[in-house]
Amino acid sequence: MAGQETGRRLRRSVAEPVKGRGGTGRSETPLERWDRNFSELLQELRVAQTGVQVLFAFLLTLPFTNRFEKITGADKYTYVFTVVAAAAATALLIAPVSYHRLVFRQGRKPQLVQVASRLAVLGLVCLLVAMLGAVFLVVDVVFHSTVAGLLVGGLAVLYGFLWYALPFVRRRV
Repeated sequence: MAGQETGRRLRRSVAEPVKGRGGTGRSETPLERWDRNFSELLQELRVAQTGVQVLFAFLLTLPFTNRFEKITGADKYTYVFTVVAAAAATALLIAPVSYHRLVFRQGRKPQLVQVASRLAVLGLVCLLVAMLGAVFLVVDVVFHSTVAGLLVGGLAVLYGFLWYALPFVRRRV
């Protein structure tokens, strides 16, 4: 009888919702929480991967256009830096899928979620750099480097706030 009561208490405490700061308010076991976290991360990666892949494809076609030969040396360096950032973003945002496949069914879900989360953050930083580089190139061709620099600076502040600062601001509320 005592063993059954201990088992019931253990099951109840493992599935109890965690209240307070950092608590989810859900009744789930730690493994269920890791599964949910990984599922949510994969959904986020799907959105980011689509964006980075479209941007990367666009960037890869640019050297084959007629106007590309007319860009200046600074724009060529910006282009190469932007392509490398997009390639790095692609690698980092797809890496969690490969990581999952290699550690599948090894009981390493917590490690998988933690590593995949870090890879996603780094991938988003590279995506941000690639997006800003692409906008700079387009605006520089249409207007001038000064306008492009100002516009990209404003976008960098906007992206930085929305992607990185806002989650921390909301965390304190």
